[in-house]
Amino acid sequence: MAKKKKKLKNITGDVVYSTNSSFDYDYSAEDEDTLAPDEQDLRIWLDKKNRGGKTASVVKGFIGSQDDLKDLAKVLKSKCGVGGSAKDGEIIIQGDHRDKILKILIDSGFKVKKAGG
Repeated sequence: MAKKKKKLKNITGDVVYSTNSSFDYDYSAEDEDTLAPDEQDLRIWLDKKNRGGKTASVVKGFIGSQDDLKDLAKVLKSKCGVGGSAKDGEIIIQGDHRDKILKILIDSGFKVKKAGG
């Protein structure tokens, strides 16, 4: 019976291990401040790779906290009437809804452009 590998949770950000015995990592929560919508520079991509042939609209370039990213994703998903997710600093919306997303984000005050495919 094969042993399962344990996944290490990267609680500390970039530092996983240090050989320096006097090293002391600052564990304070470094919550990234969310920029105002007019300071954001977002790009909407059309993506078909690694999705089993399905098309997805991907919003990249959001600078801010994970909670704000998820809130924006929730608004986009509900206004487009589709599913999606928010992870790794990207909002993934199922289907080709770039025009709808562009209009929604511009109406919300974001600087946004269509990019790629």
